[in-house]
Amino acid sequence: AASNTSVDDIRALREKINFSPSKGQFKVYIIDEVHMLSNAAFNAILKTLEEPPQHAIFILATTEPQKIPATVISRCQRFDFRRIPLNYIVSQLQQIAAGENIRAEPEALTLIARHATGSMRDAISLLDQLASSGEPLDLQRTQAVLGAATSEHVIRLAQALASRKVSNGLTAIQQALDGGTDPRQFARQTVDFLRGILLTKLGNADQLETTAEMKKQMLDLTQRFTLEELIQDINLFNRAA
Repeated sequence: AASNTSVDDIRALREKINFSPSKGQFKVYIIDEVHMLSNAAFNAILKTLEEPPQHAIFILATTEPQKIPATVISRCQRFDFRRIPLNYIVSQLQQIAAGENIRAEPEALTLIARHATGSMRDAISLLDQLASSGEPLDLQRTQAVLGAATSEHVIRLAQALASRKVSNGLTAIQQALDGGTDPRQFARQTVDFLRGILLTKLGNADQLETTAEMKKQMLDLTQRFTLEELIQDINLFNRAA
């Protein structure tokens, strides 16, 4: 729908809908990025959604359902798809690596999974790119290619925030950036780490998807932050990202 936004595009689609399928029982129309349709286009397809032919099934896909008119939403069944949990992505990457004879450290696969932010397709694409050189995948090389901050820099920054030592915090940020880390990615990782401390402080550490070492670091810092400080810092780094 991002490339076919006009009412004329929908009218052309409607003309084809009434023809029965030559094979099979149904004709399935998938409209991706449906929120990109114009208001006139939505109005044009509304009648078809109200009374579709028996052989027609529509699937409207979007990442921004709030932009779809209520008149359209009310005529659809809604299914929300969530991001894939980290441990599922890591498990799938391990299977692929084993099947393709790719030597990869568990920490490297975990970093790839984190970088994919819940998308299996992105995780597999990153693994494919990193493995194309034929070299073993270790954490250091993966961090260098992805521009990801090392856990050490994130922990140092969190420690500086806990003690409210500005100079130490600026040093941690500068060292991460000098090492090739993407600033936005670094801010997101800092938010993730601070959120982990917050969950640990509230007794919800079981919800964390991270290594035992990182959980220990988060636990050590729980007493050095107040809840108000954690929430403030999370909001600030979210805004920075």
